[in-house]
Amino acid sequence: MLAVSVPAFTSHPDVLLVVAAIAVGYITALTRLGPELAPVGTPVATRAQKTCFALGTFAIFLASSWPIHDLGEGYMYSIHMVQHLTYTMVAAPLLLLGTPAWLARWILSPRWLFNAVRAMSRFIPAIVTFNVIIVVTHWPTFVDLTLRSALVHFLAHTVLLGSAFLIWMPILSPLPEIPRLAPIGRLVFLFLQTIVPTIPASFLTFGEHPLYRRYESLPKLWGLSALDDQLIAGLIMKIAAGWLLMTLIAVIFFRWVATDDAVPRPRNPGIHEPPLLTEVNA
Repeated sequence: MLAVSVPAFTSHPDVLLVVAAIAVGYITALTRLGPELAPVGTPVATRAQKTCFALGTFAIFLASSWPIHDLGEGYMYSIHMVQHLTYTMVAAPLLLLGTPAWLARWILSPRWLFNAVRAMSRFIPAIVTFNVIIVVTHWPTFVDLTLRSALVHFLAHTVLLGSAFLIWMPILSPLPEIPRLAPIGRLVFLFLQTIVPTIPASFLTFGEHPLYRRYESLPKLWGLSALDDQLIAGLIMKIAAGWLLMTLIAVIFFRWVATDDAVPRPRNPGIHEPPLLTEVNA
């Protein structure tokens, strides 16, 4: 297969419009709603929250614009995989980290929406949601359909990003009304997320024939074949996503251990212990 070059720059006004709407909506919420809804004596959003939200918004822009969008839609499935992982593993958690509790509470103010999010954010429903997303977004018929219809492609990305918030709520929820899992629960939850993608990733990595007809007929960069592209997509799905999740598992584990060690333990009166220095001085 002949190698082709990266497509020429193409602007995406629809992406700019969506990203601008997210940014303007966030800034408007902080300036208009924040002074009324934020707890008295606290900032409407911390610097860390603003930074996370800005990075999450930029991640959406990066994954939806040239060249990632153009390469993923018209050339290589492996780039399409990068796009989806950016939405689910980067943008969604960053946006969630950047959302203050009062703002999340305002967004979920409709009772039906709050109840739905709370129910779907529990351990089992969130795991099931994650499995369904993995299966549907990598099903050949669905992937080919998204490439044929711009509307379906947009809706698929919208659902993908929206459902990613539900998946991350058990880990990063800003609301005490929808509490995060206990540390051990978070570790198990994230570990299961590293196992589930192994199944579709194995089909992509070890498949003997291209699974996606549309990508089989599209040109590839660097002279890669459709099967090579599919193999790279499987490796990205398993290794890159797995690395991100395992890093987060390590961070949660060591923070948990550090917090546990910092909690003072009661002294056992039945065991003779040397007096404290303050007791001696007294």
